Amino acid sequence: MAASPDTLSIVRPDDWHLHLRDGAALHAVVAASARQFARAIIMPNLKPPVTTVSQARAYRERILSALGGSGRSPGTFRPLMTLYLTDRTPPQEIDAAAEDGDVVAVKLYPAGATTNSDAGVTDIRHVRGVLERMQRHGMPLLIHGEVNDGTVDVFDREAVFIERVLIPLRRDFPALRVVFEHITTEQAAHYVRDAEGGIAATITPQHLLYNRNAIFSGGLRPHWYCLPVLKREHHRLALVEAATSGNPRYFLGTDSAPHAAHLKEHAAGCAGCYSAPHAMPLYAAAFEAAGRLDRLEAFASFHGPDFYGLPRNDGHLTLVREPTPIPERLPYGEHEIVPLAGGETLPWRLAEEH
Repeated sequence: MAASPDTLSIVRPDDWHLHLRDGAALHAVVAASARQFARAIIMPNLKPPVTTVSQARAYRERILSALGGSGRSPGTFRPLMTLYLTDRTPPQEIDAAAEDGDVVAVKLYPAGATTNSDAGVTDIRHVRGVLERMQRHGMPLLIHGEVNDGTVDVFDREAVFIERVLIPLRRDFPALRVVFEHITTEQAAHYVRDAEGGIAATITPQHLLYNRNAIFSGGLRPHWYCLPVLKREHHRLALVEAATSGNPRYFLGTDSAPHAAHLKEHAAGCAGCYSAPHAMPLYAAAFEAAGRLDRLEAFASFHGPDFYGLPRNDGHLTLVREPTPIPERLPYGEHEIVPLAGGETLPWRLAEEH
């Protein structure tokens, strides 16, 4: 990492949790991520979901086509594809994925837990054969870690998931490599820190920068609503400590999840924060506020590829220290979208590309 008072240059980072959508939405957002990240783990919760290797390959081609249509070279950004795990996923699909160099993981959504998760897993017992096959191949399981139980408070669903699902799952499949995605609680941060075996976690910019007051400050603010939902301040501080600790089990995953503004500003607003355009300045702001800007490069550029067994990137990304207002709204196909921190001013911006 090279730094001066006014610039910060790091090895080009990756985004290990990204929603790109499809169709017009994909064309509207893909360049924002490709401008900063060399690779990204692409979430499979489309309608219909990406459940087979052939569907993942087709989706990858659509992403690369959209990238080319944005004016960027497809060779500058590598989408790493995932399969959406269902109760009916055949173990043979894992064999096919293991042979495909661009399908690198399987995503577990508890059925009904978040956006487009209705086809997700209803009970871990239904996917034991798939998990055994993944364990054999060393293929990571990416977990949205919340129970979908109406008797459990929405702010407690991650902590309950650890006790009810994650601990028994990892006891039964001790060699299964797991990424606990977009963790939001002190319990999750400490579990990942202390657990044995192959486990890691991604952390989003919104969960590093904001607590749950952001959703309600001055009125109901739907553009700060995501799942898992923002938590209390002590949980945010625990995530900051984890992300900036230098522990290789934690790495960058934006969970950037675009929704048109009118679908967020709705009686039943969609869950998801759109952070892609300003992702690295957001993370830089969080690390600098913690006094650990020197640890951003490892979190953003080293820990993720090391866990996935991929080479670290060539090339660099440069941030410039300059107060930068974030637009309140951006174009989103025929609609508009509100980015995370819209209307705020960040202390960093991306350097202009040449």
